[in-house]
Formats: sequence, structure tokens, C-alpha cells
Amino acid sequence: MKTISDWLASPWRRSTAAVLAGALPVLAFPQPSLWWFAYVALVPWIALIRTAPTGKRALRDGWWGGFGFMLAMHHWLIPNLHVFTFVIAGLLGALWAPWAWLVRRFLGAPSPSPGRVAAALAVLPSGWLMIELVRSWQGLGGPWGVLGSSQWQVEPALRLASVGGVWLISFLVVCVNVAVAVLVTVRTSRVPAVAGLAATAVATSAAWVWSPRPDVHDRVRIAVVQPGVIQGGTDGPDRRFDREEQLTRELAGQDIDLIVWGESSVGFDLGERPDLARRLAALSRETGVNILVNVDARRSDKPGIYKSSILIGPDGPTGARYDKMRLVPFGEYIPMRSMLGWATSVGRAADEDRRRGTRQVVMDAGHGLRIGPMVCFESAFSDMSRNLADHGAEVLVAQSATSTFQQSWAPEQHASLAALRAAETGRPMVHATLTGVSAVYGPGGQRIGPWLGTSASTSAVYEVPLSTGVTPYVRFGDWPVYAALLIMAAWCVSEGVRTQRPRFRRSAPEPHARPARTAHGSPARPGH
Repeated sequence: MKTISDWLASPWRRSTAAVLAGALPVLAFPQPSLWWFAYVALVPWIALIRTAPTGKRALRDGWWGGFGFMLAMHHWLIPNLHVFTFVIAGLLGALWAPWAWLVRRFLGAPSPSPGRVAAALAVLPSGWLMIELVRSWQGLGGPWGVLGSSQWQVEPALRLASVGGVWLISFLVVCVNVAVAVLVTVRTSRVPAVAGLAATAVATSAAWVWSPRPDVHDRVRIAVVQPGVIQGGTDGPDRRFDREEQLTRELAGQDIDLIVWGESSVGFDLGERPDLARRLAALSRETGVNILVNVDARRSDKPGIYKSSILIGPDGPTGARYDKMRLVPFGEYIPMRSMLGWATSVGRAADEDRRRGTRQVVMDAGHGLRIGPMVCFESAFSDMSRNLADHGAEVLVAQSATSTFQQSWAPEQHASLAALRAAETGRPMVHATLTGVSAVYGPGGQRIGPWLGTSASTSAVYEVPLSTGVTPYVRFGDWPVYAALLIMAAWCVSEGVRTQRPRFRRSAPEPHARPARTAHGSPARPGH
């Protein structure tokens, strides 16, 4: 009977196993009830890597596993990017190759020492954070699918987010996975593994007890307008505007402080379409409140297409405008278009690159309310929401669409990111979309009111609590990332010192020489 090791002896079988093991953590994202799976999802991958016969094989196991993780996380892009989805997964999957080498270095067979296991509990989570840091760069697609974001509905994890952001959650999730993997596969080093689990529990408890809780001092009423799926065509933007106008008019007389429309809710530049500007101003007067819309169009005052959050008052645009800064690769621009421009012929890539804004904006939305707008997947970037909170935003607002991906789990995952941004900053967040999922979260990351699903065409009013105070994450920033960098640097220095340390060998003693003898067999005396 063949053992698992015999079955994995085939390179193709082992690579397939690595792809499947790398894809496992993705199961913790789409279903809220599976949040706990993230704490054991890496165990099969770690167990596979530690049995790699060589360091080169470990690198391949990491690369194939990273490919599986990225492909499973972004599988909903296949209808739009086609072959590019696999290319991107393959390129970004290479980031996990060095991490796999570290896994084998610390936990490799036959049996790592307790000291190596203890070091692994710090180095391996730090290495994982380096991967998430690199792939969080906007040019590589941004921080979509960061491991810690799978815990958006777990209250203790949200408390950790207020202390160290999603980075701290990722670090502790990987630490737990490493400890569990050691408990399962290395019987002789269970003491440091149990100590690692205990340390994680202590850190979570400390965050729960000592981290400051949001101090709620007031409430505002914010309405979200979600028009739902509008069939395409040349008149699609006009019919969407008509539906949004109808839903907004129904909000009159409800004592609202702000109305939010979704991303690309207005498909024409308001300078080119003064009739739309007049209709929006009339809506503001009728409802007695300012309206935050999002214009996706070629601007009349400067060249290029922009996605802009624009605040509309009773007299029309108030002058408060935010132009989207971080664009979606391929969806809103094509990296290195001169080389990759052919992507437009095989998928729904951007025919023309949209232009970027240059700075974030905090708007005075009226009624003394200050809001910080973001557009689409900018809500995935924790530094943007932290910067808005630091500059006085009382409510974070993300305007999104996700209309292209209605039949996938992307809308739900996108909406869940707002919970983390709210918990990190201690500020409530409104996630308003064209077609769902729209959601609102309080300053502790708790959900407020119902989600508006992908099939909904409606408006909803939310009682949003406002809070004061500054969370440790806003105050100290991405300190878990800096700590991980220090851990990796310290390990590299210690490895360099260990490998360069001269090894002094003790010289062997001279062999004892027997005294010379005379012809009669007696020892010779000096002088003879």
C-alpha cells in the first residue's frame, strides 16, 4: 500500500497538491461562518513544504501554492481577463517561493529543534507579511485577499484591527497556523507550539481589555441609493440616472443628513450636461440634504477620463471634489500599455487609461458632518482610510459598483472590507454601490442595518453613530509591518553571523615518540 510520501514522489502530483493546499485559505473568505477555517487553512500547505526533499523543491511548492491562492482568490476575474488571470496568478504566486523556503528551513524534516520552532513562530508570520506588503502595491493589484481580512466579522479580531490594522490580524493568523502545523507534524517540539498559541491568546485578550473603545457622541442619518442592475446600451447611463433620481425623491421628508450614490452613478461630466446638474440640485432642495454622487466621464475642464466623487448642494456642485487616485489594473488602466495593450482584444480591459487624482479630500457635507470619500477598491487600502481619519473625517464613504461581477462572491468580499476600515480608524464607514452589496458599519466595525443585496433596487436610511478619539492604529500606523521587517532583518543578520563565524579546530596532539634504543636494546643516553 502506497503512503502519502510515495504518492507525492511524482513532481506533478506534488505540484497539484501544492496548488490545492494554497487555494484552501480562500474558503475562509466568502462564508462568514467559516472564519475559523483561516486558523488551520495553511496547515496542509506547511506540512507539504516541510517534507520537500530539497530547498529547490520547497521553492516550487511555495510558487505552486501561491499560484493556487491567487487564482482561487481572483477566479471571478476569468470572464473579464481570460488568460491574464492565470498569468497574474503565476507571477504573483512567485512571492510565496521564498516563504516556502523559510518553512523548510525552520520546520524541515526529520524533526526541528524547539529553538527552531520558537524562531519559526516569529519569522514565518513576518515573512508572510512581507508578501502581503509587496502585493498590496497598487500596481500589483492592491491588498485584495489579505489573510487577516477574512476575520472581518469576528469581534476580537476587529479589536486587534484597531490596534495594528489588518496586518496584526494576518500576523497572528499565520502564527496560529504554524503552531497547529507543528502540533500535528512535529511531536517532539510541541512545547513552543503550545506557547505560541498561548501568546496569541494573550495578545488578543490584551487588545480586548486595554485598547480604547470608540466614544460615540452623536448619530447621523445617511441614506444609500442603489439603483440595481441597469441593462447596457447607449442609453444605460441615462436610465440609471432616472432610477437614482426616482429613489432619491422618495427620501424627501425623512430628516436625512447625507445621501450617497454609488460609483459611476453619473455617466456624464456635469459641465457638459448642465441639465443633469440642475436635476441633482433640485433633488438636493427637495430632500433638504447634500448628495454625494460619483461621475465617471471625460472632464470638460481638463483632458482625460476621471472617476470623481462630487458633492451636490441646493445650488448644484459645491466645489468639493475627489478624483480617484488608485486605479484598478486592466479594469481602469493597462500597465505598460505599449506591451500589454493587446489585452483589450481578449478581455474587458480598459480601452483608455483613466487619469489619477493627486490628493485625498475631506469634505464638509453639511450639518457639521465631515466625510472622507474613496472610490471602489480604494477601500482595500488601510493607509487611505487612516489618512482620512487623521485629517478629521467623521464618516468614511466608499462608492463602488461591482456590477460586472454580480454572479460571484466579489461584491460580498468588497463590502466586508469596510468593516475592517471602520475598526482600524474608529470611524463609521458607508459602502454604497450601484448593484450591491451596499453596507454600513459602525466605528467598531459592527454591521449597522441590513445589507442591500446584488438584486436590490432600492434606497435605505441608516442611523450611523459618530465617534471621537484616535485608535492606536491611526496613531502609530503600520507598526506590525515595521516589526516584521525588524524580525526578518534580525534573522538575516543572525544567519550571516552564523555562516561567517570562523570555526577554530583544536590541533591534534603530537604522537608520542618512543626513545631510540642501542643495539643491545637499552635506551640510548645523551652523548652516546
